Amino acid sequence: MRSGRDEAFTAFMAARYPSVLRTARLLTGGGPQAEDLAQEALLRSYRAWHRIGRLDAAEAYTRTTMVRMLVKDRRRKWHAEIPAERLPEVAEPGHEDGTATGLAVRKVLLLLPPAQRAVLVLRYYHQLSEEEIAGVLGCSRGTVKSRAARALATLREQGVLAAVSHDTERG
Repeated sequence: MRSGRDEAFTAFMAARYPSVLRTARLLTGGGPQAEDLAQEALLRSYRAWHRIGRLDAAEAYTRTTMVRMLVKDRRRKWHAEIPAERLPEVAEPGHEDGTATGLAVRKVLLLLPPAQRAVLVLRYYHQLSEEEIAGVLGCSRGTVKSRAARALATLREQGVLAAVSHDTERG
């Protein structure tokens, strides 16, 4: 017979695994390293389930675990591998634009160090406040602001945000 913890965790996985994996892909650039990061974070979440206690807190706990693992443990394989240019699978018709956009975003994020990448993913993908990001990363709000500023400056220097900057200035 399955325990209540197993049932609750299974429900969490069924509902939120795609979101957890999307976050891991944004943080790592995709590929097997994203799956490894997501699975390790989910394993840690399962082990801590008695502290988490609620489904609504589980995704935040897992996301925080992924970000901290990425930023603090640079020796892991999700930092060493480089994603392939082409996916080995055949994409379903009609998903080319979404796939191309996703690959482009992940490629751009890989231009940044893990801590800066984590700040942008948490801010713009998960819509967290600076205070919430500081809590996830275990740093001050000022550190979050400076990492975001440095990340955006790097992307501007690389020409990635040039179109956005010009459009904003004209508007």
